[in-house]
Amino acid sequence: MSVIAIVGAGPGLGAAVARRFGREGFSIALISRDQEKLDALAGELSATGLTARGYAADVLEPSALEDALARAAAELGPVTALQYSPLPSRDYLKPVLDLSPELALEALSFSALGLIHAARAVLPGMKDAGEGSIILINGGTSVKARAGFAGTSVAFPAESAYGEMLHDALKDEGIRVAQLVIPGGIPKLQLPNGIDDVAERIWQLHAEAGDFRTMLIPLEDGRE
Repeated sequence: MSVIAIVGAGPGLGAAVARRFGREGFSIALISRDQEKLDALAGELSATGLTARGYAADVLEPSALEDALARAAAELGPVTALQYSPLPSRDYLKPVLDLSPELALEALSFSALGLIHAARAVLPGMKDAGEGSIILINGGTSVKARAGFAGTSVAFPAESAYGEMLHDALKDEGIRVAQLVIPGGIPKLQLPNGIDDVAERIWQLHAEAGDFRTMLIPLEDGRE
């Protein structure tokens, strides 16, 4: 059975993506910091007939993240799709003059280094299978820096650069690497089907090879 691991799973986008992939027969590994909340979400999904389990891990703790992905693969099967979408701390949204080296390093660890650890944990299985996908979800500061959102303006571009390099390195191996940029809060985007439209776009990025970056809406139409 195919497996999607959602890093940064929650009741909003994570749950919508879980439902969308679940309809395609995927088992779902939910990863975030709070095991109790994960268990509740897994229970809600399981009640609809899906296979879902929660694995608590903090992306700032690489060994915990790698262990969570390893346990998911052992219990559910090799990870076929990885969604990396942890929600950045509001501390990363400080003005540039308030950005300390320590906070910048933490933001980079959260976004870029967390993705590197997660990708390296699932890529061996994808390479063995000859297929898979890694999907990054980022805000508009991955494309254009904003002085009022200094942490993500530093960290998201680094995450993007790694993802784009992966895209180029793996595109001939059947492994798709894609980034969906959401320049604004999803509830404010006035999509016809709300968050389910975002989940559908993510499914398409998994199912169809294409360019690395996809904008959910034009950058100028949204805000962080």
